[in-house]
Amino acid sequence: MGTRADLITLRGVSAIGHHGVLDFERRDGQPFVVDAVLESDFAEAASSDDLAKTASYAEIAERITHVVSGEPVNLIETLAVRIAEMILSEFDAIASAEVTVHKPKAPIDVPFDDVAVTVFRGR
Repeated sequence: MGTRADLITLRGVSAIGHHGVLDFERRDGQPFVVDAVLESDFAEAASSDDLAKTASYAEIAERITHVVSGEPVNLIETLAVRIAEMILSEFDAIASAEVTVHKPKAPIDVPFDDVAVTVFRGR
């Protein structure tokens, strides 16, 4: 798409997942928070004022929560890639996806506010 001009941004999409390498993470689960910045081209949607010409951010948010609460993985890096790839495979109007997965309750033995990874995938 060249320049990055038209963006859909979702922040703070939350769900409980069972991701991690430690037994209690898999057993008990914990919150994961996802931010997604999605590149599209709004020209046709804007000129027609038609939702069918763009990607529904409500549907994207719902699908993100399904991935987070779905099959466990060891790494949040893997989870971020799964989410980005799902968005690109299921929503044709999205040209690229920058996905950040936050794990605010990660098992870290020092005080911290958040840990996150970010991936970028494009067509």
